[in-house]
Amino acid sequence: MVMDMELNDADLARLRKDSGAHKYDHGHALVLAGGVGHGGAARLAARGALRVGTGAVTLAVAPDAMAENAAQLTAIMLRTCGDAATLANLLDADERLSALCVGPGFGLDAGALQMVQVVVDAGRPAVLDADALTLLSRHRGLFDSLHGGCVLTPHAGEFARVFGDLADDLTDDPVLRADRVAAAARRSGCAVVLKGAVTVVADANGQVAVNDTRGPAEAVPWLATAGSGDVLAGIVTGLLARGLPPFDAARIGVVLHAACARRFGPGLIAEDLADQLPGVFQDMGVP
Repeated sequence: MVMDMELNDADLARLRKDSGAHKYDHGHALVLAGGVGHGGAARLAARGALRVGTGAVTLAVAPDAMAENAAQLTAIMLRTCGDAATLANLLDADERLSALCVGPGFGLDAGALQMVQVVVDAGRPAVLDADALTLLSRHRGLFDSLHGGCVLTPHAGEFARVFGDLADDLTDDPVLRADRVAAAARRSGCAVVLKGAVTVVADANGQVAVNDTRGPAEAVPWLATAGSGDVLAGIVTGLLARGLPPFDAARIGVVLHAACARRFGPGLIAEDLADQLPGVFQDMGVP
């Protein structure tokens, strides 16, 4: 069954934060950052996760990138984590890390591959974006280890690299895109978000949702800017950390992301997106 992505009262209620809860009751997201000079994408994702209501967000950075990231972050916590063994130990030591995000600006070398594999093998809810998707396309073993808690967030080019034949003759036709993304979700065994003017979210259980922003009132052309997808990855990660199932986290995240762009309007850059979330929540009546 294909649904649209308009949020209902139940969706909005899930975005509410209970007044008597502790910060960790609202989840703790871990975002993995790239090396020196490549941390901007992960910082965008981390801010998206924090603004969407996650109780705590930690950015995991290589030791030599700590100063660079510390100079630009305040509310987001930092941990040194430069290899797969350290990441595995970090996850083993802290069960409160309720959702993971890997890929934005992360790199494609052997060390990056090993760390992405640790993320998937941890079995926790996780968003795989950007470089993590390229690694999926190059390493069949990594792809085969995906599980139902994973959310893949490709644009059209990444979708073609990961899913090959499913991208043949792919257009913005909502019916065609819904069919192809549903097939990709079945093949991968997890939730898939194909980004674009017609964004489709599907999961392996057959749920499919379409967000068509081509109409004059719905259009969000200013989302076509560097880093906007990183913010979406962070928003979805934050919703996963808060306990939403992968399909719902992806579906609601897509709607919030577009609403942020629509609220800001012309001149939008990626750094503006997450800071629109408070206003979007107010507009939607989220208490």
